[in-house]
Parts: sequence; structure tokens; C-alpha cells
Amino acid sequence: MRKNDDVTFTSSALKIPPFLHHQTKPSLPFFAQLAQTKFSFLQSLLTRARFPNSPLLCYASLSLTRPSSPGSGPKSLPILCSASLSLNHYQLGDSTQSDSVVAQQKSSGASGVHGPSRYDEERVLISEVLVRNKDGEKLERKDLEAEALAALKACRANSALTVREVQEDVHRVISSGYFCSCMPVAVDTRDGIRLVFQVEPNQEFHGLVCEGASVLPTKFLQDAFRGGYGKVVNIKHLDEVISSINGWYMERGLFGMVSNAEILSGGIIRLQVAEAEVNDISIRFLDRKTGEPTKGKTKPETILRQLTTKKGQVYSMLQGKRDVDTVLTMGIMEDVSFIPQPAGDTGKVDLIMNVVERPNGGFSAGGGISSGITSGPLSGLIGSFAYSHRNVFGRNQKLNISLERGQIDSIFRINYTDPWIEGDDKRTSRTVMVQNSRTPGNLVHGNQPGNDSLTIGRVIAGIEFSRPLRPKWSGTVGLIFQHAGARDANGNPMIKDHYNSPLTASGKFHDDMLLAKFESVYTGSGDHGSSMFVFNMEQGLPLWPEWLFFNRVNTRARKGVEIGPALCLLSLSGGHVMGNFSPHEAFAIGGTNSVRGYEEGAVGSGRSYAVGSGEISFPVLGPVEGVVFADYGTDLGSGNKVPGDPAGARLKPGSGYGYGFGIRVDSPLGPLRLEYAFNDSHTKRFHFGVGHRN
Repeated sequence: MRKNDDVTFTSSALKIPPFLHHQTKPSLPFFAQLAQTKFSFLQSLLTRARFPNSPLLCYASLSLTRPSSPGSGPKSLPILCSASLSLNHYQLGDSTQSDSVVAQQKSSGASGVHGPSRYDEERVLISEVLVRNKDGEKLERKDLEAEALAALKACRANSALTVREVQEDVHRVISSGYFCSCMPVAVDTRDGIRLVFQVEPNQEFHGLVCEGASVLPTKFLQDAFRGGYGKVVNIKHLDEVISSINGWYMERGLFGMVSNAEILSGGIIRLQVAEAEVNDISIRFLDRKTGEPTKGKTKPETILRQLTTKKGQVYSMLQGKRDVDTVLTMGIMEDVSFIPQPAGDTGKVDLIMNVVERPNGGFSAGGGISSGITSGPLSGLIGSFAYSHRNVFGRNQKLNISLERGQIDSIFRINYTDPWIEGDDKRTSRTVMVQNSRTPGNLVHGNQPGNDSLTIGRVIAGIEFSRPLRPKWSGTVGLIFQHAGARDANGNPMIKDHYNSPLTASGKFHDDMLLAKFESVYTGSGDHGSSMFVFNMEQGLPLWPEWLFFNRVNTRARKGVEIGPALCLLSLSGGHVMGNFSPHEAFAIGGTNSVRGYEEGAVGSGRSYAVGSGEISFPVLGPVEGVVFADYGTDLGSGNKVPGDPAGARLKPGSGYGYGFGIRVDSPLGPLRLEYAFNDSHTKRFHFGVGHRN
């Protein structure tokens, strides 16, 4: 969070010892006070202060005096002769209770002292009740006199009062917030007992000095105090302002609160804010089984650089939670937690991050379905075997070696990823990859006589760099070399298919290309129904005369709209390629992830394409969802512009639509999709897929 200098705006620099004072460094530990999420500043003035060692906050006394007259004897009522009431505030640690009311009544000439239990309930008839200033004169401001009179509940003219009732009304006057002291004085007059409340109003507010608030916005303070300028300070309103300041810190998870408030001469309010800055951050590794501290395999600096919480910042619990989530997304930790501790008597906080490491690597096996296989009961199944290491050299670097094998498909891949290049402050990642694959070529060159399979073999090597560009946006650039060619079912290289359409752009058995890649991705919340936008561009670099020179652009967009319990998802994708490119790299339209109701690539293949889809999903039972959908795709009339026109040779329509319904089931592998679709040729087809549509 951005810091600002200490907030100071005042109309006077005059400061004298305050009449209202709280200790700057409270006796209670700072973290114990932060646990008190709700407290009353006004209550701290009347009973026990929020910071316990505060001095005497108010003094009230009740004196009932009667002029001496000849012949007056000891039988006169003691309470009419003399009585006093004092409200004292004791510091913590006193042997007496922290707040006590001591009522003392003394009889003139009496030999004994009567205890409060006897005379607290003895009533005295009051003939008149007045409010005056501390000198016994009328208040200059009638509104303050009205506030004091309105606060009185028991003390009314022609009423019989006890000392306790007078005491309670003293509390009420102070509780109104407008007065810093109240002294009830009773005088026996010719007309009866006159009760005068001598009050001292608070000063008028003329300025504010706020110290120690490094992250609290100046505008927040200005708005909080703006309406009180030139008015008598009301302690209740000041309490609300202090609560709002403390609430501002709490809402943002910041360790901060108002630690001191005082009113200086000239009507200047001084607030002191205590903010717990981060003094140090350390990493503590815990054993997965025992929970005891142990030696970790991850370098501490690898974890620390993931944190947005830094030394010298005001500690934020919300920011700490985000840091915990960030460390968990590294994929190498099983459990992460932040433990804040006081840094001695400095008022700062030391942060200890407890981490439990996951096993670094191991072997795994799995399976999947190839979208490029359209015939045979088991021909689309793929088995996989992989070895992965999540934390190479203790720097969170990833090594993945995998082999996927199907009846036709095979992919061998090695990926080495550094999620954050050392010394880079932009969180740039680097991935080095080597891949050897064989995939079905029937998306573009299908329908071979005798259902002979045609495969495309690719050897790929490259390097990519990715980094966040701005919130929710990321970018990737890379340089990739590809060596690709077609082979028949026996593994023999092919130059043309059965329809005499070329399979390579160079006329040789293989096409070579060096691709410069750029990709930008926007993701909303990350959920399937959130907004998404992807822009991808590849440029062929003809560094050698035989290398292909072309430019390919592809883009996808998705938008989800909730309609009650249902989710309406709209998606659009399109692309175009210019230059000399391999025919098998044309855009294929139709299939499970394109236009449902058609086989894979059966709508068309072209230099350009556009596919739109709309679907509505709704909950059915537990993890099961129902879905209805409609898709449309077209090659924009570019099918005959692909070398050899493979789509025209196979009489593909070039455009088409499909619609249908299906169910989806959440599983550990991802959503399992079973869909039944109709196309515009009245053909029906089942589609099965794993994961969301691309």
C-alpha cells in the first residue's frame, strides 16, 4: 500500500499539556489491544480507559451546605448539612477496584462518619435545578445548556433525590460528550435546596494533528473531521471518528489503531496512530509427519521473493493471506501459514512463515482421448507415463518428461521451466522444450481410401518467456523450430495424399520453419464461466531459403452470463494465415471442440475460419449438469486457397451448424462431457470429451 507522510493540518501550532490524555505506549501488549475489535472511547473516559494508566478523567462533587444559625443542634439531618461525592479513576494494580464511587456524608458536629450504604438512598428535596459554568455563571451558549439539561433524567425541580441519582446524572452529562467536567453543587436557600451543575464545555475544534499514520489517507481524515470544524468537540463523535479510523485499518487487515487522543489548547485535536511495521520475515520448515522444525530443501530466498509483504511495510493480514495463496500456487508446498509475533518492545512485528514441503517429484500414469481420431472403438484412447520434479535445485524450477501413446498418437516431451528467472523483477518465466510427436492427419487430409491412417510427425524445439503484463493480463514470446512431415500407415514419408493434394509446402518430405511467437491472454476470475480473451500470432522467419515464410493469427474470446442458477456461455474464435505454409497446418473446422454434430474437421479446412458457440448449462443433481448448445463454423470461403484444396477434394461444405444437448460430470480428471448433437445435414452424433471446450 502506498505510504503518505504524517498527516498534519491545523490552524494553530500552540500546544499545552492536555486535559484529556492517554498514555502513548499502552501497558497492554499491542497485539492484545488489536484483538479488541470494538471498544468505546467514551466509556474509556468514564470508566476504565482503553489504555489503562490514564490519569483522573473527571471529578464531581456534591456539596450540600447550610448556613449556621443560632440554636441549631445535632438533630439536624446530616445530609442537609454536608455531603460530598467524588468519582475517582484508579490505575491498574491498585488494591481498590478500577472504577469506584465514594460517597461521603459528614454531619456537622457529629462524632461519627456515616457510611455510603446508609445515606446513598436518603432523599433530599430539590426545589430548583440549574446549569452553570465552572465559575457559577450562566453559560454563553444556550445550546450547551440545553444539552446538559436534556441529559438530566432524575434531577428535576421539586423532586426528592438521592446521592446515587445525582451521581448517575453527572455521568449522563459527561456522557453527552460536550463537557469535560461536571460538578454538582447543592445550596440551601430560602426557597429550598438549589442543585447547580457546574460544567466545563469542551473546546471548539479548530485543527487536527495526526501522527504515525503512514498509510491512512489524508482525505479520509479530512472527511471524518470536516463537519466538526468550529463546533464544540463532542467526545461521542470523536469516539465514532476513532472507531471509523480503526475500522479502516480492520477492513484492510492492517495492524493499526489509534493509540492516543488528546485535545490541546486552541481546540487542536492530536491523534497518535500506532501501526505495526514488519520488522523481519523468516521461513520455518516443518516436518510433514511430526510438525517439528526441520531442514527444508527449498532455498528461503525462493519463497521470500514470492511475497508482496516486505520489511518496513505496515503488516496487512489480507496481504499476508494473498502471500500464503501465492506460495501455495508454487506447487511445492503442502501447507503454508503466517505467524505474526511482537518484535520486542519496538511496536513492530516479526513474521514467521511455516511451510510444509511436498515430495519433490515422482512418476505418474494416466490417460485421455485424442480429438483427432474419429473411427474405431478404442482408437482415440491415449495412455501416458511421466516423471516430474517440482523443485529442481531448490529454486522451484520444474522438469517434466512425459510419454503419451495411443493406437496412432505418440508424443514424447521434455519441458524445463523456471517460473521466475533469478534477478528479474517482472516475474518473467522461462520454458525450454523438446518434443517429438506423431498425430493423426485426418483433420485436414482425412478420408483416405481403405481408411488408411495418415500421420503428421513433428520434431519441435524452442524457448518461451512469459510474464504478467498487468492485472489479469499475461504475455508470452518465444522462438520455436519445427521439422514436420507426413507418413503413411507403414511409416513411409509422403509428399501427396490419395487426392493428389500436397502434404508439404516445400515439395519435400519435410517442411522446416522457425517461428517467432507472441501471445497475450486475458483471464477474468479464472472460472470456466468468466471472461477470457486470447490473441496468438506466429511469424515464420526464413533464415534459410528452404524455411517457410508465413504469418498466422488466431484469437479466441469467451463471455459468461449468469441467468439465475443457469450459466449462459458465449464464445467466438477466428484466425487467418498468410504466406507459404504447410497444408496440414490449415484451420480445421468441426468436431467436439468446434462445431458439434460433425466429425473432426468435417466442416472444412481453410486459410481463414470463424466459429461461434452458445450454450446454457444448469445444475441437475450434485456434480451433474445439463447443457443445451448451438455451434456454427465457416472457413470464410478460404478452403480452396489451401495448397491442393484438400477440403474441396473431400467435398467438405465449408460451413455448417450443429445443436444438441448433453450432460457434464465433475471428476478428478476434470469435467466429463457427453453430448448428443444434430447438424444441418440431419446427421446425429455423440461427442465425448474431457475438460472444458477450448
